[in-house]
Amino acid sequence: MNILVDAMGGDHAPEEIIKGCSQAVEMVKDFNLVLLGKENILKECLARYTIKSDRYNIVNCDEIVTNEDKPTKVVRNKRNSSMVIGLNMLKEKKGDVFISAGNTGAVLAGSLLILGRIEGVDRPALTTFVPTKKGPMLLLDVGSNTMCKPINYLQFATMGSIYVKHIFNIEKPKVGLINIGEEQEKGTDIVKQAYSLLSKSNLNFSGNIEGRSLLDGNIEIAVCDGFVGNVVIKLLEGAAEFFMGEVKMIYKKNIITMLSAMLIKNGLKDLKKKLNYEEYGGVPLLGVNGKVMKCHGSSTSLTIKNTIINSVKFGSSSIIEQIKDEFKYLEVEDIG
Repeated sequence: MNILVDAMGGDHAPEEIIKGCSQAVEMVKDFNLVLLGKENILKECLARYTIKSDRYNIVNCDEIVTNEDKPTKVVRNKRNSSMVIGLNMLKEKKGDVFISAGNTGAVLAGSLLILGRIEGVDRPALTTFVPTKKGPMLLLDVGSNTMCKPINYLQFATMGSIYVKHIFNIEKPKVGLINIGEEQEKGTDIVKQAYSLLSKSNLNFSGNIEGRSLLDGNIEIAVCDGFVGNVVIKLLEGAAEFFMGEVKMIYKKNIITMLSAMLIKNGLKDLKKKLNYEEYGGVPLLGVNGKVMKCHGSSTSLTIKNTIINSVKFGSSSIIEQIKDEFKYLEVEDIG
């Protein structure tokens, strides 16, 4: 298996990208890396880490996609970038999974233009995992579609169910629709119509779920439009950082509180790990005709390592084929 890595994408590239790659190859043996970027820079960086030469290849890419680049122009204007070359290699079956922490809009636009949508998919969805009381929950969409039609919610839930089933071996994952109330009649007309489609589907639909119940762990998949999803995930990231900062300040107040902190040191470490989004790694862009994993722009080596480990499982799965098969029969009259 070949994992294609955009080594020049992200705020901390290529140092943290290569560091994460070196950690991943120590943990998992059944894959090789294809590192995409400026060869001289990557070789200099690789010299600082231990990755056996038989575990990676370098593909020289002269251009770099920045956060200032307009997503829709990247494919045309930066054809020799690590992002564009990587997506083309994925399309040409020269790799099994493509990973990037680069410009999110460019990854989305590039995936659509180069790989295309799976037949029947109206709009691909960007996903993320959210920690809950009972384990991680898949949230989609988190930014690629700020305006959705009712059919999009059903398609998001269908793709998410296939992914969660494969990754966590849950036969019928529970799906919730994020709304302002649990009652069926709550929400906008579009959300109410989405509820109707989901309730008539063969998915394990649990109904509406309010924001305060998202972290209870009673569902494995939460669906919403990209505007709501992006606000939710950034609020949760900020809340986790705020909470851990406040706890730290409490335990630093005096000698007694510092001694108390020592008694629950391991518990605090476990909590911090659970709330750290980097522990879950990057997440898939579902609905495009290829296996693409998107990492946070500020990803460190921890995220990259976990993303690569997850990508090995993703790459060996039949998730794309199952989505294709499912959407052959997903013929629902679009309302709204």
